[in-house]
Amino acid sequence: MTEPAQPPTTASALGPVRLVVADDHPIWRSGIRADLGDNFVIVGEAGDATEAIEVIGTTAPDLVLSDLHMPGGGGVAVVRACGATTRIVILTVSEAERDLLDAVAAGAVGYLVKSTPMEELRQQLWRAAHGEPVFSPSLAALVLGEFRRLSRDTNPGAPLSDREREVLQLVARGHKYKEISASLFIAEKTVENHVRNILGKLHLNRREELIRFAVEHGLD
Repeated sequence: MTEPAQPPTTASALGPVRLVVADDHPIWRSGIRADLGDNFVIVGEAGDATEAIEVIGTTAPDLVLSDLHMPGGGGVAVVRACGATTRIVILTVSEAERDLLDAVAAGAVGYLVKSTPMEELRQQLWRAAHGEPVFSPSLAALVLGEFRRLSRDTNPGAPLSDREREVLQLVARGHKYKEISASLFIAEKTVENHVRNILGKLHLNRREELIRFAVEHGLD
């Protein structure tokens, strides 16, 4: 049996988040660069999806902030190419349901609109870099509702034990392994083993897929 792939690494709690910004508007990239503050350091920039994929490969950032609509396939192409090993947040003007769901289905860990105030954007990006999924408030309910609707008639949670379902619910809510350990009164290593077992049973590859599975099947 193939071992599940390792999830994208999260940023260290110490030091700034290493960020790649991908957007086909240089003025927008310049504004982001000027306003993000000391908790972020931009290690690379790109003006299209192809360039973004190359920059991500050479810089190995903690987080990528990518526009949705840009040459070379857009943000979804970037997520599909790099999302298995890199945390990617889409930042766009589009609030269209299809754009949002396509990005999440591809593996984006967040979807924010460009009208987000800068202070909120900083907070959301910091959370995303440290393991939390982030969505603009007006869109979060849409994500939950749509995935639940699509999977209403399925019951794939059956193979999981009661303890595994507890762990899955806490993972879906964004809790870290240490927090789950304390909540369930089990060792952190036991939590890791449960997650590994859940991934294997559900034929998933990484933590973000667990979160998506839990959302889809109402386990969050």
